[in-house]
Amino acid sequence: MSDLFDPIRLGAIDAPNRVLMAPLTRGRADRAAVPTAIMADYYAQRASAGLIISEATGISRQGLGWPFAPGLWNDEQVAGWQPVTAAVHAAGGRIVAQLWHMGRQVHSSVTGEQPVSASATQTKGHIHTYEGRQPSEPARALDLAELPGIIESYARAAENAMKAGFDGVQIHAANGYLIDQFLRDGANHRTDAYGGSVDNRIRLLSEVTERVVSAIGADRTGVRLSPNGDSQGVDDSNPEALFVPAAARLSELGIAFLELREPGPDGTFGRTDVPKLSPAIRTAFAGPLVVNSDYVTREQAQAVLDAGTADAVSFGRTFIANPDLPARLRSGAPLAEGNMATWYSQGPEGYSDYPALEDQPA
Repeated sequence: MSDLFDPIRLGAIDAPNRVLMAPLTRGRADRAAVPTAIMADYYAQRASAGLIISEATGISRQGLGWPFAPGLWNDEQVAGWQPVTAAVHAAGGRIVAQLWHMGRQVHSSVTGEQPVSASATQTKGHIHTYEGRQPSEPARALDLAELPGIIESYARAAENAMKAGFDGVQIHAANGYLIDQFLRDGANHRTDAYGGSVDNRIRLLSEVTERVVSAIGADRTGVRLSPNGDSQGVDDSNPEALFVPAAARLSELGIAFLELREPGPDGTFGRTDVPKLSPAIRTAFAGPLVVNSDYVTREQAQAVLDAGTADAVSFGRTFIANPDLPARLRSGAPLAEGNMATWYSQGPEGYSDYPALEDQPA
């Protein structure tokens, strides 16, 4: 039985504890998707996490539609990330880059082109843009001939992540974004080799992961899935029949870790009555398994480790206002509350100005 503060090896990464920092979109890059100086402060402040999983980071302009989110598809972005990773390492931390293609969850005013997806579908609601929230747009289905280029974009971004000083990458295959749109039959209506059967719908995830593994190594490659319930309008009619084989395939590839975002019926940022699949996935995936979504207290996190369901827990929004979260969880110190109004604003307010316990006035 493992304790939350026991070390864990995640592929090539030796993590000093099992309190991981989940990816958190914060919108502090510039309009060219280049990281800014305050991002080094923010991430270094949170270096006591067992592992930091960076905010979702675009693999291409086509795939990155979130205003002021960072990218990893060109040399300027690589150079922008280098002070960030250096600051984390100087503070004793470890950090991987989450690689992101948003698929249909973008707007042409940001990307400069029509959204793309597994099939010609449209996400519900509105999309964040530089001009504010705008109605979503219909996506076009990616042609077979385009998929090798998408796969290469992931590999190039992974190689750029290593040039930027990251310790590895996490492939974002969750939350209703491109790979998730291929995985789940609610968004994937294809009749070719990437649609229909479970094996076909897993194909893009498998090929992207294989290519990233070939570029930087399996021991520096992680994956994130969201197997239970709707994610931004993307859902599946039989999630266990899909995600257990997907996890088994990732296990065959020997990836460093698998993270699962699993909201519950009382979730604070998305909720579902679909049962969590981590127990079934645990039987199919031999590597380190990380669970995520609405974990706040030490007791909540320790319970899933005690049950053997997971090997580590990633904490998301709790890390926003608590840069020293592992120390607070260990000591039982009170947790600070974040200001949601500043989550996606530009500048240090509500970003790098939350004090650690030792920096607070007596």
